[in-house]
Amino acid sequence: MSNKSPKYWAIVPAAGTGKRFSADIPKQFHHLNGSLVAQHTLSRLLSIPVIETIVCPCDTSSGYWSKIPAIENPRVRLVTGGDQRAHSVINGLVSIHDIAHRNDWVLVHDMARPCIAPASIGRLITQVGNHPVGGILASAINDTLKVVSPQGDIVSTVNRAEYRAAQTPQMFRYGLLFDAIQSMLDSKKIPTDEASAIEYAGKQAIVVEGRQDNIKITRREDLVIAEAIMKNQEAE
Repeated sequence: MSNKSPKYWAIVPAAGTGKRFSADIPKQFHHLNGSLVAQHTLSRLLSIPVIETIVCPCDTSSGYWSKIPAIENPRVRLVTGGDQRAHSVINGLVSIHDIAHRNDWVLVHDMARPCIAPASIGRLITQVGNHPVGGILASAINDTLKVVSPQGDIVSTVNRAEYRAAQTPQMFRYGLLFDAIQSMLDSKKIPTDEASAIEYAGKQAIVVEGRQDNIKITRREDLVIAEAIMKNQEAE
């Protein structure tokens, strides 16, 4: 591992169509609290000065990007996305291959998480900064968790204290993340998130406590919840 101080890069996949969102317009381009979702997300990442470049693997031909002022920032770069999230992340990693080092940190964040608090990103960077592998933001589970059969029958109740809800950003070393995701794809497996690829590679990441309001916009009603969260955050 190099002794050179690592740099920080961000990858924000935005090539998905959001099937569960059920709308003609991708969810990242919907209005939320005075701006579009993508604008909120990119603005919050841009507020972290140590991030060198924010790469957005996406449909670069989409006219909706012209409505996102953040892409005019020289730290934001649009690149072609992939069929699935993992392919988009690989495309993002390849796009900075000539300027990033294996020891650098990459923060992968969902474009559909516009409520991420900059302080949470800072905490992730601070707590993971000396770790050899990386870590993720995650939140405690407040609901009772049930194991359910394919037929809809309750099988058992699990100890929620042993579980966490994974969030983003997820922060890993550039070289390790690239190798881990590519290894899964080469094996015809699709990681559900970056941490699952790291697990597949036999490495152990750490969890950093995230805020409960770092929600992911998945369905249309989530926009209403996100707007309420943002108004509350503004009042903090």
